[in-house]
Amino acid sequence: MGSQSSSFSLRIWRAARDMVVAWGRICYLGAVVGVLLLSPSTYRGHALRPILRRMYRDTAPILLGFTLLAALICLVITRIVVVTALSYGLSRYALEMVIRVLVLELIPLTAALFVAMRCTIPNATELALMRQSGEWAAREQRGEPLMRAEVLPRVVSGLYASVTLAALSCVVALVTAYLGVYGFTWAGLPGYTRMFGQVFNPSVTLLFVLKTWLFGLAVAIIPVSTGLYARPTHHDTRSGRELSGLARMFAVLLLIELTSLMGNYY
Repeated sequence: MGSQSSSFSLRIWRAARDMVVAWGRICYLGAVVGVLLLSPSTYRGHALRPILRRMYRDTAPILLGFTLLAALICLVITRIVVVTALSYGLSRYALEMVIRVLVLELIPLTAALFVAMRCTIPNATELALMRQSGEWAAREQRGEPLMRAEVLPRVVSGLYASVTLAALSCVVALVTAYLGVYGFTWAGLPGYTRMFGQVFNPSVTLLFVLKTWLFGLAVAIIPVSTGLYARPTHHDTRSGRELSGLARMFAVLLLIELTSLMGNYY
């Protein structure tokens, strides 16, 4: 009984220690990236080229596909909400509900998750394989600035891809919602723009921008930190570390979304 209690306490201690270390590494990586972004040397030609190359490589292939997918989803959801609102006599609130649900809530979160699955998690896997194969240590011994050359481009490209997809998809959603309700006519534009201005007041707009940027930071930094700093031990496996990193990322995204909802509706 005593050995079981001791083993259970040891597991709790290890879990708590690993959690503190993991969050500390995430904060450390965020601080390092922030310092590098504030450094003028980052924006010189030899240092800027890898960042621009990674931004293009991570964003361009998924831009069109995600935009078309967002347009299709927005069109379907708009139609469902409008038909349902008409059946209950609430048609005057249908379009505002679509804008609030799609643009304010669903699209930024969907864009962040899409970028995480297509860009930042594979990028984190590349860093983990570099460490596992010994390439990272060999390049460090040669004096290469790996944080600037390998880590910073991956983090910046993840943030850029998330914000770009969210911004473009929000524009597509606004256009799709208008076409889904009014069709190809300019008659509803004055009322639509007035309703849009009522929804996106200064406080809501500020929260929306902050939420989009925080989503991008979360999906850019947390997976990369998991792949960069995690070390295999006898009580830890690679799949377990990846799942822990995903759990931390989803927890941060959920916390940001809940905070945004409280700021918008309370």
